[in-house]
Amino acid sequence: MSGEGTPRRPALGVCYYPEHWPEERWATDAAMMREAGITVVRIGEFAWSRLEPAPGDLRLDWLRRAIETLEAAGLEIVLGTPTACPPKWLVDRSPDMLAVDREGRPRGFGARRHYCFSHPGYRDESARIVTVLAKAFGKHPALVAWQVDNEYGCHDTVLSYSAAARDGFRAWCAARYGTIDALNRAWGNVFWSMEYRAFDEIELPNLTVTEANPAQELAFRRYASEAVVVFNRRQVEIIRRLSPGRDVLHNFMGGFTDFDHFALSTDLDVATWDSYPLGHLERELRDEGRQRRYLRVGDPDFQAFHHDLYRACGRGRWWVMEQQPGAVNWAPHNPAPAPGAIRLWAQEAFAAGAEVVSFFRWRQAPFGQEQMHEALLLPDGRPNESYEVAASLCRELAALGPPGPPVPAEVALAFDYESAWAWEIQPQGRGFRYLDLCLGFYRALRRLGLAVDIVPARAEAVDGYRLVLLPGLFAEDPALAAALADGDQRVLLGPRSGSKTGEFQIPEVLPPGAFRSLIPLTVLRVESLPPFERLGIAGRGPASHFTLWREFVVAEAGVEVVDRTADGGIALAARGRAAYLAGLPSPAYALEIVERLARDAGLAPRRLPEGIRVRDLGPLRYVFNYGAAAQDVSDLLAGHDPVVGEAHLEPCGVVIGARKVQDA
Repeated sequence: MSGEGTPRRPALGVCYYPEHWPEERWATDAAMMREAGITVVRIGEFAWSRLEPAPGDLRLDWLRRAIETLEAAGLEIVLGTPTACPPKWLVDRSPDMLAVDREGRPRGFGARRHYCFSHPGYRDESARIVTVLAKAFGKHPALVAWQVDNEYGCHDTVLSYSAAARDGFRAWCAARYGTIDALNRAWGNVFWSMEYRAFDEIELPNLTVTEANPAQELAFRRYASEAVVVFNRRQVEIIRRLSPGRDVLHNFMGGFTDFDHFALSTDLDVATWDSYPLGHLERELRDEGRQRRYLRVGDPDFQAFHHDLYRACGRGRWWVMEQQPGAVNWAPHNPAPAPGAIRLWAQEAFAAGAEVVSFFRWRQAPFGQEQMHEALLLPDGRPNESYEVAASLCRELAALGPPGPPVPAEVALAFDYESAWAWEIQPQGRGFRYLDLCLGFYRALRRLGLAVDIVPARAEAVDGYRLVLLPGLFAEDPALAAALADGDQRVLLGPRSGSKTGEFQIPEVLPPGAFRSLIPLTVLRVESLPPFERLGIAGRGPASHFTLWREFVVAEAGVEVVDRTADGGIALAARGRAAYLAGLPSPAYALEIVERLARDAGLAPRRLPEGIRVRDLGPLRYVFNYGAAAQDVSDLLAGHDPVVGEAHLEPCGVVIGARKVQDA
């Protein structure tokens, strides 16, 4: 949908919890925020027990006073709906609202996100408290935006195996398939005598003796994703009716694919996400060498990937709602950021078009589960190191002035949430992960200095680009294949592209199914390899190889075999504008492939030094150094005058150059 809000001038924000601190401290906090240059404050997203300590006992006055205190300091408010943390009295009244894990155990009270998206009663209670808040504060002049709930699905809560989810799934199946015979055919239920006689016989795909039917698993993932969208939409509709003119947003997470973020974002004005570069480093990267290299600065491409992903979800409008300000408490290990890293993270986000970068959190809590999570203030209320970083950032933003329009990317990387679900359900090899596959190609694009848009895997989304990458798109898509065949862009397919139908069956014409119209070849069989096995690429160095996944491909006449594996198989094939990659490439091989395709597409790829990354925003060029050594980046600033920083770029350094005005 088209949001009512308009893009903002870049600003810093912070997440604040007035209910955690004495009321006499609030004005001091607000003044310190303004002194640092912070202008946007998120509040309220976990406060239900203080807003309604007992059923119907509404206590909103403290929240009104907190908003007025922040307003008096000239701060703008993002008000969160408190539905991520239903209070104990509500759980006791409706114990069946709790989510149920895959082992059939209720997810109990005592933390957060303890609800099932499918539960009708909890949907009603959520709508009720949101209505109360929207009526009370929806037209307050300090309120600029609403955050709906908080981090949907965090702590593995999208998939609930409750009675409410079972009933909702049965109704969803009836609406999707129409007849039980159609469902049995679509799911292949003749296999292992799994046929149903009626929709009310359908059970959830958990607690089965061995793996459940992958088609049923995928259907349940689709249902669960839609349940999140429906839950969100109900709150959004209330807010739009009672609080017109305010942006509505949600804070997504990194490395999280359990529901379709593109689908949910159609109801939002702004997509936001919670960026924790060090928190995600060890959890998301399996390469120990890369973990060592970027231990205190974060992977150069993981957070950048999500900036571009959520810019696409927000149709150009996006924020970082939670930015890591120091060591966190929830990763396997929690190192402190290197000097300069926090500034680098924020500037990378602004270079990608972020309207707001908001730090989590204002003051470190001395109690609760997150008491080891650093903040802008120490637990005793004094400034932490990151407070000074925020103040310095605000001065830099003021000196830069309003940004220009984003520079259009000429490369698109298609990202598909259903593909992530499919390869979790049936990876056909431990270690194969769709997000890793896409990140590998994204890294190559960034290493080559190329701007990239991450787009949904739909026909209308790939138009206008010179190069489109479709790695691992699980289901054949005739409409997308036709759009690419009619276009003039270069296309890379594979591995695993089009290897299933939308109902999780092998296509009748064999993979890549409908994508054979782009390049006529057939995948006859596949193999998955253990991590220690490397399948080399003939004529290339030892760093170029396949790992984890390989396909045995035969090509028809007119298809060029560009590369072969060391055992003589097809590694990369091409015809016209389309190419097919028949395995999971190593980083070096991915870089070679993308570089070749980019040149064929008329682009100008350029290999950047390890750890150096570049972004353009309007007339500004940003150069970042994620590496451990200083670098001279004068050549990357050609045609630009440095306005922040200098060409001799220290570790964690950022230099920003303004495009030179050409003489008439």
